[in-house]
Amino acid sequence: MDPVAARLTVSPACLALAGSLRDFDPKDALATSARLRRDGHEPALVAAAMSLAELRREARPRLGDAADAMVFHRAGLEQASRAVVSGLHAERFAAAGCTAVADLTAGLGADARAVAARGLGVVAFEADEATAILAAHNLAAHNLAPWPAARVVHGDSLALLAEADVDGVFADPARRNARGRRHDPADYSPALDRVLDLAPRYRALGVKAGPGLPHEAVPPGFEAEWVSVDGDVVEVGLWAGAAAHGEGHAALVIRGDRHHRIAGPTDRADAGALGAYLLEPDGAVIRAGLVGVLAERLEARLVDPQIAYLTCDAVPPATPFARAYRVIERLPLDVKVLAKELRARDVGTVDIKKRGVDLTPEQLRPRLKLRGSGRATLVLTRLEGRHAALLVEAVPA
Repeated sequence: MDPVAARLTVSPACLALAGSLRDFDPKDALATSARLRRDGHEPALVAAAMSLAELRREARPRLGDAADAMVFHRAGLEQASRAVVSGLHAERFAAAGCTAVADLTAGLGADARAVAARGLGVVAFEADEATAILAAHNLAAHNLAPWPAARVVHGDSLALLAEADVDGVFADPARRNARGRRHDPADYSPALDRVLDLAPRYRALGVKAGPGLPHEAVPPGFEAEWVSVDGDVVEVGLWAGAAAHGEGHAALVIRGDRHHRIAGPTDRADAGALGAYLLEPDGAVIRAGLVGVLAERLEARLVDPQIAYLTCDAVPPATPFARAYRVIERLPLDVKVLAKELRARDVGTVDIKKRGVDLTPEQLRPRLKLRGSGRATLVLTRLEGRHAALLVEAVPA
């Protein structure tokens, strides 16, 4: 989006028209566009309002009802933190005793809004002019009492940070460019190391990074917390100073309105024979390297030294950190054998999980040629160094 389009998006005419389109169905986009033009609206305004209305609709599951008062472009929405996670970021700075926070990479302002809502001052830096225009609109409500000032600064945050009167710093470095996702932290914008080096200068520092961040990129003295929301691993937060809950690795599992945290050393668990139950750790636990901690809690063991499935002999205790399955049968990873066994059970729909094997569910499912009325779950993995398939059923939570 260019600055001209951004100014049109935040214009009173566009905001009003987008608000009237809150419940429009994208499948009716052509008819809606034609109707609005017949009503006398300029084509550019119609396009901007319809785009904003659609982006607000997509944003609601992530940001809640607040999305209806916000403005977006697609790239910014894709990187914006979920509202529940932004709230937790803000809570860290409030609990750390910060009075004002600099957001070095404000984007559309989702995290900055959450910090302002906790009663802290915010200086939101944004290098892209169009995005800064949208962010200024999204933060405008927080310039009113009882909140302190929340302002957007268009410019290079690292060059201008020294001028900001803040005691906390947050950053969500860009991990995409025109060629796609950047996996090397040195290629983030700004580079991850440059942000982490700010830690000694401020009361609290927080950085949102991609969940695939390698463990060796976490510097000593930082807390690294991998976060999953309803089963989707969304980030790893790197925290230092008064915002950290300690050093080392943690996993935060958010299910609905319940939050569950596990922390500890990243030692691997022992591996052993397949038991009567299989446990699938949450992705945040796996990414954080805490499968060994979970195994100790559940008195479980790995099914293979390199595979993040756990197994145990007795019914495992209920835990938010793993999904439990009862093992019905162990089968060879052979398409003909699997098809025969599933057909004998009148299975027509099969849910396939895999870890440690090259065969994908998309490759296997059509080859099974199932036509039954039942449903089953298959787990493709390695056991004792060999490929295997497990027929399992979920244990009620």
